[in-house]
Amino acid sequence: MKARVRAVLITPTGTTLLMKRIRPQIDPYWVLVGGQVEDTDPDHEAALLREIREEIAGKASILRLFHQTTNGSGETEYIYLARIEKWNFADRTGPEFERDDRGAYVLDEIPLTPEAIADVNLPPQATSVELRNALTRGDLLPTA
Repeated sequence: MKARVRAVLITPTGTTLLMKRIRPQIDPYWVLVGGQVEDTDPDHEAALLREIREEIAGKASILRLFHQTTNGSGETEYIYLARIEKWNFADRTGPEFERDDRGAYVLDEIPLTPEAIADVNLPPQATSVELRNALTRGDLLPTA
């Protein structure tokens, strides 16, 4: 089974970037930016940086592995914590954006607070809970 990589992308203003998915007959949900690790990716971090470039035309700095979980399809998801300075959703290039059958993708900037994360449907639930817990404890980011 293929692995997936995703990022809690922290912006300079302390928010996070989430991709809102709008699909027919499904309630909207949000996902962390990222995707499948390809056979050509040298490692998980390289795969994540490629996905960030493709999905939001962004360049990020990976801080650390934050969480690991299994999604509803049985795939292992590696969730990283990363800082992002610039992005341009209009310049995205990922192959999923070329398909008409995938629904709409909307890039949302969400406050990085437990309450704001709880207000969005962010699967898998284990990742949402872990993110909210780290924010509540105040240990999401390394101290300066």
